[in-house]
Amino acid sequence: MLIDKNSPIGVFDSGIGGLSVLRQFIRFLPSENYVYLGDTARVPYGNKSGHTVETYAKELTKFLLSKGVKIIISACNTVSALALDIVKQTAGDIPVIGMIEPAASAALRSTRNGKIGIIGTRATIGSNAYLHEIQKLESGSNYEVYSKACPLFVPIVEEGLLRHEAAKLIVEEYLHELRSKEVDTLVLGCTHYPLLTHLISDFMPDTTLIDTGEHSSVTALRLLAEKNLLLNPDLKFIDKPKIQFHVTDLPTNFFEQAKNFLGFEIDKPHLTDLTDLS
Repeated sequence: MLIDKNSPIGVFDSGIGGLSVLRQFIRFLPSENYVYLGDTARVPYGNKSGHTVETYAKELTKFLLSKGVKIIISACNTVSALALDIVKQTAGDIPVIGMIEPAASAALRSTRNGKIGIIGTRATIGSNAYLHEIQKLESGSNYEVYSKACPLFVPIVEEGLLRHEAAKLIVEEYLHELRSKEVDTLVLGCTHYPLLTHLISDFMPDTTLIDTGEHSSVTALRLLAEKNLLLNPDLKFIDKPKIQFHVTDLPTNFFEQAKNFLGFEIDKPHLTDLTDLS
């Protein structure tokens, strides 16, 4: 299939959290066409084995390739940490951008005291992917990186408890150690976490928060510009972005959650069976 400027940008995630990444893409690339795939039937990926994550990642990639995308965005931090090489191998000549490298690079540019915090799922934190990327980007430099798994953040967001007192207490419980370490930069290493920005900022007001979706979208913009694949790059605003939504299951609260992530109501998504492409 011919890939050109009109080809869509493909974004996949283990569920709906990747919509926070899609929102940033719409912000920086408003005129593009998008295909979003959420594996809502098998979410979460954060407690799956590496082999299973790789299998799922290959299926997600094949689906987006079948839609003729010009670039693939792994909005899932777990896939980005454990299986990005599989995504790239499967994608072939189609460029792939994950969450780890853009956010790690942004954290290094942001930090003033060299103390960087990373929060994410158990799988992402256990992989040490952000630590390894920071070490690779700044080999020999003296940065202190502190990581913390925050598994309850996802259900807080999924249940819409964004301003509940319980959410505030859990944020304080998870992040008090990072605050005591005086980290001045904190990577939100899960696509759900940007919805908790207000609580995290209240607890750590002097800390710069790194949104993985924001920095991956800027990276994609630059890459597509280099390849002359941007669609209407001078267009700054459109009434409604052109997005084709696909999910592997339709959760009962899907539309409410999608609006929370994107800020607008979406059309009914297509139900998709990924095993057809495995």
